[in-house]
Amino acid sequence: MKTAIQTAIAACLALSATAIAAAPAGQTYFDQNCASCHTVDPALTSRAGPGLFNVINRKAAGVPHFNYTDALAKAGAAGKTWTREELDVFLRDPNKDVPGTAMPIGVADAKARTALIDYLATQTGKTTAPAAGNAAKAGADAAAWTMDKPGDLHHIKAADLAAPFASESAGNGPKLAARPDNAMPAVPKGFKVGIYADNLGKPRLPLRAPNGDIFLSDAARGQITLLRSSGGDKADTNSVFATGLSRPYGMALWPAGAKPQYLYVANVNSIVRFPYSVGDLKAKGEPEVIVDKISDTSGGHVTRTLAFSKDGKTLFLSVGSATNFAAKIGATAPQPLAQWEAKYGVGAAWGEETERAAVLAFDVDGRNRRPYANGLRNCVGMLVHPATGDLFCSVNERDELGDNLVPDYLTRVKKDGFYGWPWYYIGANEDPRLKGIRPDLKNKVTVPDTLIQSHSAPLGMVVYQAPKGAKNAFPKEYEGDVFLALHGSWNRATRTGYKVVRVMMKGGVPTGQYQDFMTGMVLSDRDVWGRPAAVEVAADGALLVVDDGGGVVWRIAPQK
Repeated sequence: MKTAIQTAIAACLALSATAIAAAPAGQTYFDQNCASCHTVDPALTSRAGPGLFNVINRKAAGVPHFNYTDALAKAGAAGKTWTREELDVFLRDPNKDVPGTAMPIGVADAKARTALIDYLATQTGKTTAPAAGNAAKAGADAAAWTMDKPGDLHHIKAADLAAPFASESAGNGPKLAARPDNAMPAVPKGFKVGIYADNLGKPRLPLRAPNGDIFLSDAARGQITLLRSSGGDKADTNSVFATGLSRPYGMALWPAGAKPQYLYVANVNSIVRFPYSVGDLKAKGEPEVIVDKISDTSGGHVTRTLAFSKDGKTLFLSVGSATNFAAKIGATAPQPLAQWEAKYGVGAAWGEETERAAVLAFDVDGRNRRPYANGLRNCVGMLVHPATGDLFCSVNERDELGDNLVPDYLTRVKKDGFYGWPWYYIGANEDPRLKGIRPDLKNKVTVPDTLIQSHSAPLGMVVYQAPKGAKNAFPKEYEGDVFLALHGSWNRATRTGYKVVRVMMKGGVPTGQYQDFMTGMVLSDRDVWGRPAAVEVAADGALLVVDDGGGVVWRIAPQK
């Protein structure tokens, strides 16, 4: 017998390309901008955000079992109700209407808001309780947050994967709580942790300049922040380097070395660069647009990450998928496969997923656009290994196949490589929701190097290399390993992630093992007070951890 989720999937796959093309503007906006966090399908209850069916005239924070922020819960308790008018005000600027809400970005365009609200008004259905967290079984779950502690080793093997739908798909997003008094992250013995900067809003990705300044992208505010520290242990300058950007995320300096000339920034659908001299606190004028459009669709996964090749001649750009598993693109490419893949690369998807779930390559000036690798559902963390020159991605894999499927991963990314999405995962394992569509790809899937617990949401990462003369260099055994931020689960019954891990390396190659390094941000299977989003090595050798849940940059250094 099919589960409700499988029935919903089958219905979704039955939609024709013609019907999708004729979708109303509000549905198109929802699919491209909202569907990665919200659902309008009662069978799927909730994702990272609450379900939006029956939302019109629903009390704010009114979905049972969903872990709302205190701010929205208070608004609901005070009588706030999602009338069309209230939704319009909230969607225009969520944090202005409800300070403290977890909704990061609004819908600025009035016409788009009206179309979206019109569409939501048509979405109704009977609410069903989600498969929420189960604290009783957490103790028996090796991946549960209750088991985390610095030093624990993990090694997930492709041969040991769970079966699809072995467990129900959970809607178990976290409730972001205030950090308890005197609470600090847990780190290994021999290290200490402190606050490098706080009250930062929702910072995402850091980048260290040659003089030690730290750039921070802030997609919600559309700006790049710059932090400077005179003593090393705490930032004493916090300035806005650039503003007026469109969901900026990835950044890169070019050329490498002591005197870069440009700061490159990836907006949600363009790449720009600012002239830069070391020590600049503010951008010099308007940005130069070097890539004016990344893809025809800009919703779904909206983080875009940048990295330059070791020789400085190639600019890499990661573009996450528009959807969870490309349910609506249909079984046939718009051109013969050989012709399509000659243009977009082996395993390239089509429709709304054209040039998505991929790494693209450009010349330094943004020209000579070309495919580099495909099948990477959402490569959020991306870097070029400073010693080997290999390109690495940390990838958020697909949801709604069960608590322990599909593993996220960190991997080297090969030129012309194919990593499975949407038709396969972790090698030749076919996604049952897309069965039989691309049998030709089964033996072309590259198995990733290091598998991470499913639904951990790996984001930013860095290869640990102590800068020359660093006063707070980590012990030698850490040199060359990768630190990786796990933002934390929503699609798992028992919470996992919300920590920083050390990915073990040997000669620049991942060994398959990873180790818990910074933990302790989860209070219960409902409440968390921090969400690691990215990491960077400071000029003095300390490790900086960006926590976009707490609006903090943590600093970890050896205990002296």
